[in-house]
Amino acid sequence: MAYQPENLTVYVTSWCGDSLRTLRFLDIHEIKYQAVDIDQDETAEELVRRINNGMRSVPTLDIDGRFLTEPSNRELREVFNIA
Repeated sequence: MAYQPENLTVYVTSWCGDSLRTLRFLDIHEIKYQAVDIDQDETAEELVRRINNGMRSVPTLDIDGRFLTEPSNRELREVFNIA
């Protein structure tokens, strides 16, 4: 069974293929999350830039306070304990 974090926020943009892939992965594995589009939310964009040394790197995931930037599907499988 997949790890279900208490709080998962995924910072994305609507035009980013990696963002869409990550959201699709989470949906397929029924992992609950809140998606925040940094093009629509200045505060979220500032947070993403702060986490990523000034870069607007998406997707950036906040997994119960632990940040993960631009993960591959392999990394997502490891984080969420998916075989």
